[in-house]
Order: sequence, then C-alpha cells, then structure tokens
Amino acid sequence: MNIFLKNKEDIEIMKAGGKILAKILKDMEKELKEGMTTYDLARIAEKLMKNYDVKPAFKGYRGYPEVICVSINEEVVHGIPSKNKYIKSGDIVSIDIGIEYEGFFLDAAKTYPIGEVSPLGLRLIQVTEEALWRGITKAQVGNRLSDISWAIQEYVEKNGFNVIRDFVGHGIGRSLHEPPNVLNYGPPGMGPILKEGLVIAIEPMVVTGSYEVKILENGWTAVTKDGGLAAHFEHTVAITPSGPLVLTME
Repeated sequence: MNIFLKNKEDIEIMKAGGKILAKILKDMEKELKEGMTTYDLARIAEKLMKNYDVKPAFKGYRGYPEVICVSINEEVVHGIPSKNKYIKSGDIVSIDIGIEYEGFFLDAAKTYPIGEVSPLGLRLIQVTEEALWRGITKAQVGNRLSDISWAIQEYVEKNGFNVIRDFVGHGIGRSLHEPPNVLNYGPPGMGPILKEGLVIAIEPMVVTGSYEVKILENGWTAVTKDGGLAAHFEHTVAITPSGPLVLTME
C-alpha cells in the first residue's frame, strides 16, 4: 500500500484550500431551506466554487454527474442533485462536497436539520458529528489507523446507532482518494502507524437502524435497506507532531 505523506508546504496549500471549502459550505448553509430542490443547491455550490476559483472534485469522478452529493433522510451517501427532489421540513440533509485547489483535493460533509426534525433525527446528527470528533482526536502520530475507527464505532454504538460498513474514509492529497482506507469500525491497534504528513478524510456515516445498504437504480445513491435515517460528517485532517490539524475549517 503506497501511502503518500505530505510535506509542510503541501499541508499549507491544503489548509488554504480547506478554508475555502469551509467557507463554501458555510455560504451554502445560509441558502439551504425547505422548498428548494437539491439541484438548486448544486447550482449554488457550483457558483460559489467559481467565485472562489476552485474546481469541483466530484463532477466526472468515475462518471459522477454533479458537483456535490446531497443525501436526504434514508439516503446515506452519493445522492445526485435533481430538479425533482424537494427539500422539506423534517428532512435531514447531508451535503458532501469536494474541491481541487492548486493541485490538491479537499473533502468535507455535514448533515443539516431542516425545519421541524424528529428528536431521533436531531440526536443522530449530534452523535454522528461527535463521533467524527472522537475519531479526529485519535489522529495522532504513533497511533494506529484503526484507533480512529474504533473511537468512532464505540461512540456510535454506545449511543444506540450503527456505523455504515460499505463506505469508508480515505487518504487524500493530489488524488481525491488515496490509500489508506479509513474505516469507521473495527478493533483498535490495527493497520498502519500514523505518521507526520499523512492527510486523511475521516467521515463517519451513521444510521438509526441496520447498517445494510442498497444502491438505487442510478448506480450511485446508497440508501438504508430498512429505511432508517442516515447522517454523514467529514473533515480532511492532517497528522502533525502537535496533533491532528483539521484542514476543512475556517
């Protein structure tokens, strides 16, 4: 497995790109409301990427047709924006967004409650975001990769939810997906030792019911088999001697 470590200059570039990505997500958040379509949201994202002079990472990636993924309720990941898909009060909406900035890729995701969301939906969002941060705290030089995985799984299951198995986090840099895969489950103390310069996208996908998924006819969108709710949070994180550096924050 070829793990590509980044030098300080690479990480500085990725940090600058990550700040832009965080701003784009924040700008999108202001526009996100019930009654709009997921297609509308994609056009807002596209315009913001142009304004910030960055390229969309997802469009055309393995044939994916859009600039962002928007997944609602039982959709786990890879929801394709559509003119026919309206955002309603009570929905939980996950936006997954990636950009290319000066030859490097950045990736982030966040789940938003729209209007009057059920207590279960709100708790799922809260637990998924907290699980991400539990994973990030383990992104330390000298730890093993699966220490991140176990921190996420343990927290999620302690709170009565389940972690998706079919989709995982990943290394990131000059490619959108690089080794190693960052699982959101598994025992601690396994996998490669985390070294300075490793940059990974940590992204727990958490569900209220079974972690089994199926892919819709569009060939992309993964939904829970049992119709349970799903939430998704993601940050791009660099391993540094002084601890994890979250690059996709303002």
